[in-house]
Parts: sequence; structure tokens; C-alpha cells
Amino acid sequence: MRPQQRNLMYLLGREVSEDMSVGYTSPTSNSSAAYEYPFYPGLDISCDLENIPAFASTFLPVLYSLLFVTGLVGNALVIWVLTVFKKVRAMTDVYLLNLAISDLLFVFSLPFLVQYSIMSQWTFGNVMCKIISSAYFIGFYSSTFFITIMSVDRYLAIVRSVYALQIRTTAHGVISSLALWGVAILASAPELIFFQETNDNNQSKCTPHYPDSNNGWKTFSNFEVNILGWLMPVGVLIFCYHSILKSLQKCHTQNKYKAMKLVFIVVIVFFFFWTPVNIVIFLDSLRNLYVIDDCQTSRRLDLAMELAEALSFIHCCLNPVIYAFVGEKFKKHLCEAFRKYTRFLLICKDCGAFNGHSLDKHSSLHTASSQSSFVGTVL
Repeated sequence: MRPQQRNLMYLLGREVSEDMSVGYTSPTSNSSAAYEYPFYPGLDISCDLENIPAFASTFLPVLYSLLFVTGLVGNALVIWVLTVFKKVRAMTDVYLLNLAISDLLFVFSLPFLVQYSIMSQWTFGNVMCKIISSAYFIGFYSSTFFITIMSVDRYLAIVRSVYALQIRTTAHGVISSLALWGVAILASAPELIFFQETNDNNQSKCTPHYPDSNNGWKTFSNFEVNILGWLMPVGVLIFCYHSILKSLQKCHTQNKYKAMKLVFIVVIVFFFFWTPVNIVIFLDSLRNLYVIDDCQTSRRLDLAMELAEALSFIHCCLNPVIYAFVGEKFKKHLCEAFRKYTRFLLICKDCGAFNGHSLDKHSSLHTASSQSSFVGTVL
């Protein structure tokens, strides 16, 4: 069986083994010849996979193009404000800057995905095949890691405030960020090693080629995504934000409920956008292990992979909104940036709420100031 035609990001780039896999093609391919007719040993039938619905051939490239533009603009704004106006002076700023860089690395793969989807072949060479696939996974892991450590940072600042005074420094933020980037790069090493450009019926493909014939590496990679990219972060998020909510209930400020609502949004958004793709990845692992071996389920699983993956891409565009633009201090610096470099002051119509007099007046009250700072760690 020839190597399967696959979307570069299909199931985060996982290759189905030759002896039992379900054939798959990019959702943008309209040629039924692109599909294989694999043999299912357990069912003793041939599985004639149907084309993924035609709407995907136009819907996904348009969606990925929109996500690229919004993700690029949103995360670039965060980096611009943090480096030029706000400056990176605290651990939270370090994590927010690295999260924006991670998301940018993630979205930079989208133009290549759009081109690969439209043309149904890889035209950038073997080196770019390895670079783009690795960048995608490094961005995926690092983004998840920085969302997780930002939750830990908020937990320390609110629940363990005394201990936080010793470790919530810029230097510690830089060191921990470098460590997380190192883990993300190591976790993405299989993609750098196994992804390569191949020629299939005079068409170039960028696909992973694992050294074994029993799906060992593919299954390992799937479980690696499930554990490092979902299970561990979800556990940390639940613990941290549950503790934060308990502490916020004791706080008496006007922003209390706004902060609590933001906590719920962070957790719900992460669950909504990352749980579906991780469920599909887990089911794909079961297919690799022959637990799932019927044709109809495999057809549905192939389509579910495409839709769940498209859903997960949206999260990188929402991170600037969730972690930066809703913050009052960040909005202040963003408005100052637009006020200085543009004449479109309508963008900053609510900047008056952030004048120095109101901040000084608010800080004159010790109790109110400490509680505002307490809530401000979340916001």
C-alpha cells in the first residue's frame, strides 16, 4: 500500500500504519482516487472510504485563513504592547509574552496548511516539511504549557501570597519559561525526525514515516499529546482555579464577580476547544491497537479528526482576548499605544477610566487597594 495522502496537521500529523489503517486524504481533495481501500482483518471486508463532505474543501481553507489573520494580529498586538509600552517587569508579563509567541508559532503553520489543502501536495521541500511540522507541535505544546503555568502563577499570587513574594520574580519567570520551551522542543522531536517529503504518484506529500510496522511510535505520539497536551494541564487548571474561586469568595470588591467569571471562561474555553481533538486522538489510538476496526466508525473518525482539529485552532486566537485584552492594565497600555501611533481614538473610548488620578485615589485606601490587587491578579 502506498503512503496515505494526509493533511499536514491531520490528527496533529499522525500517520496510519500500512497493515491496518483506514485510508485518508485531505478534506480539500475532490478526487475519489485519493482514497485507499484498506483491508480489515477483523471484518474480512474492504473499506471503501467515502469522500469527506464537499463543503470542507472550501470551508477549511477559508477558516484557516481567517484564523491566521486574527491570530497574527491579536498575538502580535500582545507582543508589541508588552515589549514597547508595558515592558516585561513581572513574572505574569513573561508568561503572557511567551504565550503570545507560542500562539504565533502555532498560527504560522496555517498558511502552509491552506496551501497543502488546496493543492493536495507539498511544494516547499523536505526541510520546510520538517520545520513546519515541528513548529506546529512546538507551538501546540508550549501554548498549553504556558496556559498551565499562568494558572499556577495566579494560584500562587492569590492562594499562596506569602510564598509567592519569594518566587514570583522576573528572573524565575524567564528560567521557568526556558525550561518549558525545552520540554516543548523535546516533546516535538519525533515530528522533526519522522516527518519528511515523499513522492506519491508524482505528488509530493509531507507525512510522518515511523520506523516500526506495529504503530508503536504513532500510538506513543498520540498518548503523548493526550497526557502532556490535555490530561496534565486540565488537572492543574482544575486544582488552581478551584482554589482561586474559594479565595475570591472571601474578597469584597466590585470586580469580584468579574474575576470569577473570567476564571470560569478560562477553564470552559480550554475544555471546549481541546477536549474534542484529544478524544479523537485517543480513539485513533484505539484504532491503531485494533480495538476499533469497523469501516463505518473509521469513516466517522476521519471526519471527526478534521472538525475537531479545526475547532482547536480557534483557541490560539482567543488567548489574547482571554489573557490580555480583558485585563484593565493591559487595556490601558493598549489604548496608550493607539493614542500615540494613530488618530483613531474611538478604539480607546473607555481610556478615561484608567487615568492616574483615579488609580492614585484608589491606592490611598489600604484595604481596598490590597483587595483590588488581589482580584487584579486574575484580571
